[in-house]
Amino acid sequence: MARALFMKRTIVPLPDRARYMERLQKRKAYYATAGCNFWVFEEAALNGAFIEFAEAPDRATLHAALQAAPDQVLDANRIYQEISLS
Repeated sequence: MARALFMKRTIVPLPDRARYMERLQKRKAYYATAGCNFWVFEEAALNGAFIEFAEAPDRATLHAALQAAPDQVLDANRIYQEISLS
């Protein structure tokens, strides 16, 4: 099966950064228990502009994790599947 990926963009004002970082730690732990990887990147030229990625070995695993996530996930059905380039 193809790997699956979900992306979420977020702009976080400076006063909210510490709270956002705490939520990210909880999300990382949640996705790990759901069998997914979780990464966050911040735009180098724009502090506070983040993109979050959740990735799983297949669409079903990622979809289930998104549906059960403690934070509501908008566009939970917008999942990208890895394609073969060979």
